[in-house]
Amino acid sequence: MNVLLFLVPLALLLGALGLAAFVWSLNAGQYEDLEGAAARALADDDVEEGRS
Repeated sequence: MNVLLFLVPLALLLGALGLAAFVWSLNAGQYEDLEGAAARALADDDVEEGRS
């Protein structure tokens, strides 16, 4: 039972850190251009010269 006195605050701290990281990523604009990132992943930029 004494271990709960350690684990519960630790779990709350880790949850708060995860939430803070998510809010930081929202404010930093990480989720602004999802369609552009998908298009860049599918783009064929490494086409060799001379190939048809």
